[in-house]
Amino acid sequence: MKIEFWGQEFKANLFIGVPGAFIIAIMSSMFGFGGGPFIVPLMTVFMRLPMYLVVGSSLLAIFFNTLMGTARHYGFGNFDLILFLIMFPAAILGGYLGPKIAKRISPIAVKRAAVVGLLILAMSLLGIF
Repeated sequence: MKIEFWGQEFKANLFIGVPGAFIIAIMSSMFGFGGGPFIVPLMTVFMRLPMYLVVGSSLLAIFFNTLMGTARHYGFGNFDLILFLIMFPAAILGGYLGPKIAKRISPIAVKRAAVVGLLILAMSLLGIF
């Protein structure tokens, strides 16, 4: 598939992207992480899309996956309203400030911060951290 963005044209391999996004959506809904740690590498490494295009696109895809996962977990009774009300303002503020901060620092620093976050997540999931 050809994607045009800011006057540039990119080719995206949907034969990799669609099944990959499907698997990531299932995993993130099962384990409760947003999917970003996996969807961004899928789009940048395997689909060969630039980071500035991937960030906004992946956030929108994750939003709908999260919305569906949240609705399903709510239906199963896996939802704490008090915890949600405490975390929601921080998530909104972080979502507002994150892009502003990322715009002011180098893309390499953003990628390195993401790697550190992924390593911490991996160690946590493995029970090491």
